Amino acid sequence: MDKVTLRVFRGDAEGGAEQEYEVPTFPGMVVLDAIHHIQQHDDTTLSCRWNCKAGKCGSCSAEINGLPRLLCKSRVRDYAGESGTITVHPIKTFPLVKDLVTDVSWNYRMSSRIAPFTPAENAPRPFVMQQIDVDRIQEFRKCIECFLCQDVCHVLRDHDRKDIFYGPRQMIKLANLDMHPYDGLNRREMIREEAGVGACNITKCCTEVCPEHIHITDNGIIPLKERVADIYFDPVLWLARKLMFSEPSKKPSASDFQPVTFFTNGNGETPDVVTASANGTGGTSGMTGAVRGIPPQKPLPRMEGGPPGVVKSEIEFHPQNPNIARAPGTDKGE
Repeated sequence: MDKVTLRVFRGDAEGGAEQEYEVPTFPGMVVLDAIHHIQQHDDTTLSCRWNCKAGKCGSCSAEINGLPRLLCKSRVRDYAGESGTITVHPIKTFPLVKDLVTDVSWNYRMSSRIAPFTPAENAPRPFVMQQIDVDRIQEFRKCIECFLCQDVCHVLRDHDRKDIFYGPRQMIKLANLDMHPYDGLNRREMIREEAGVGACNITKCCTEVCPEHIHITDNGIIPLKERVADIYFDPVLWLARKLMFSEPSKKPSASDFQPVTFFTNGNGETPDVVTASANGTGGTSGMTGAVRGIPPQKPLPRMEGGPPGVVKSEIEFHPQNPNIARAPGTDKGE
């Protein structure tokens, strides 16, 4: 097959339609290559999000012939069929920005509500884990956040209940944390009340589309459901706790987590810049933990030495974006 016809959705939130393009093929060609050919030779205004072209960034999610896939991992020969036609649409669950680009920021907002890994006070240093515990959570860490699982989740896609369910991707993140043997937070209440694990009815469609082949339902969501049921719905365990006079978990609740959106000093004030000196002291020393009940962690020691001119005496960070830094004494406008 020398050429294929791509029917690409063109439009924005106000509406749009498919537009056809003829694209020459070559051995091993993927759909993302065809999109790039259209951008270079036919229409430079076609919008498509991508980054690594290696199936690891999760940026190029789209629906190819109605199937949620990564454009960079979808061979043209596998989807062209006898007609030589491929349809490419944006993922449907999230608001459309333009053409194949959607606004997936809701996923990051939900992720920011989940308290990070917080070691228990009695956790050994260094961590020593059984291999079975490592294997259980290692699978979840393969997630590339392509959000294809979020796209096919009927709770989010068909019913638009983003108000009650965080979606499969965040369930996997919560499973990774809750199953860690040294995590010091009680996450069961959040998993049930805020993340809404009960909204999932185990259709396994998220597992089918995962490009990393994570068993989202079997190894993540179902175990979370069981852990929640043990606490809230199991009458045998409830009776056993009563008979044994066992006290409720003293772990700090993950529901108390407050996402940090800016830096503050030790007095609760937000400075113009947060200064971190080379010896580990400075404005950041006043930062406290984001989870109530968890003592602030000691800063890790800074490694000395290194190539000359790389480690500066001090660095000033932007108060609202820790990825922005500047050398002291430089103009803020630069």
